Amino acid sequence: MTYDLIPGLAAFAFASSITPGPNNMMLLASGANFGFRRSIPHMLGIGIGFSVMILLVGLGLIRLFDAVPLSHTVLQSVGIGYLLWLAWKIANADMPEAGKSSRPMNFVQAAAFQWVNPKAWQMALTAITLYAPDRSIWAIGFVSLVFGLINLPSVSTWTVLGQQMQRVLSSPLRLRSFNIFMAVLLVASVIPVLYSAQP
Repeated sequence: MTYDLIPGLAAFAFASSITPGPNNMMLLASGANFGFRRSIPHMLGIGIGFSVMILLVGLGLIRLFDAVPLSHTVLQSVGIGYLLWLAWKIANADMPEAGKSSRPMNFVQAAAFQWVNPKAWQMALTAITLYAPDRSIWAIGFVSLVFGLINLPSVSTWTVLGQQMQRVLSSPLRLRSFNIFMAVLLVASVIPVLYSAQP
């Protein structure tokens, strides 16, 4: 990687991290349902989990997709199925006080979610292809670091936005309507990824 690629990498990391996608839709819902503080493990799981994902994709998994293109299609299908399940869970979530089952995603769950998130896969593959084309350990590590520094504050803004909506969503009916809307947006957030993946 050459130094002249750094501004482009930073811009790509910011644009891809701040725009709507499955992670940001779930953080918006988490901020609205559980507040910022309880959503911190979720945010950290995304930021750190995605940085680790970039490392592992760059160090080997991208070669698997090059050799066996069907593996990427299978992984994408599994990811979409999981997203549909998550959307159903969000749409049917109760008020946080309603029972012990109401809790935000934890660090491990959020980090593991990156591996079934179609947008995360697209971001990681594009970042490695464009900004670490030689696939050297240094270049891959640098791409991972830049994403780690930019991704976490970017996705956190969605949690803050969700938290600010708590006052409006104080009634069960409004919160239920919001959660259904967020579930629809979560499903819709995958459509651009699928569209861009078409030949």
